[in-house]
Amino acid sequence: MKRCMQWILASAVLSAPTMQASAQDAPASQVTGGVAVVNDYLFRGLSQTNRKPAVQPGIEYDHASGWYIGAWGSNVSWLSDASTSAAPISSSVELDFYTGFRGSLGADWSYDVGLYEYFYPGTYPAGFTRPHTTEAYASLGWKGITLKYSHAFTNLFGFADSKHSAYVDLSWNREFSPGWTFNSHVGHQDVANTPGYSYSDWKVGVTRAFAKGYSVALGYYDTNAARSGYTNAYGHYLGRATGILTLSKSF
Repeated sequence: MKRCMQWILASAVLSAPTMQASAQDAPASQVTGGVAVVNDYLFRGLSQTNRKPAVQPGIEYDHASGWYIGAWGSNVSWLSDASTSAAPISSSVELDFYTGFRGSLGADWSYDVGLYEYFYPGTYPAGFTRPHTTEAYASLGWKGITLKYSHAFTNLFGFADSKHSAYVDLSWNREFSPGWTFNSHVGHQDVANTPGYSYSDWKVGVTRAFAKGYSVALGYYDTNAARSGYTNAYGHYLGRATGILTLSKSF
């Protein structure tokens, strides 16, 4: 269980360097970042905050060569919501760290490869499979279409014996009017060696960009995740169809 690609990753790819560019044409290194507020934090279609709001800051350093490194965070409750036992899980924060290399291949093609670490500080009961997850990812983009593959080198978000799980993500984003962008996505999460937990998710939405880095996004999300596997201890189905409102400010 984890998160769909957030605004910070999308904004980071706006100025990827061109492979054929000269030293004088290469973009300058820079630090970018921002903060977003969402009414429900979804990752790969599943609620991470039990249908409650989240605040999500992020920061990234982009080198002129195309190399980048960044960090992102959010409040979460999906781990503590999984059990109401006398020895609950205390983790309430997600901290993500990532690094990679992105660039362009001609006028319309782009690529992005890297490593992503999901980390959940807190205390866990004896015998609990730690949720910390390390994935490698690679994506290829053509105009507004992007195909991305993520592969887990560790157990996947607390699933025991789930190394080599994979997620495939196909997205299409198109600006249809100045400041207005149509967003769509379909993905499939394969959970290795864990029957009944693999599922697909999808979304459609729109983003409105404003001056000074402000934006508002509204999306409709849904999944076919099994209720038996993705219902928390409070009886809430985490993969339900839902609308998500995102308010963000980049800098």
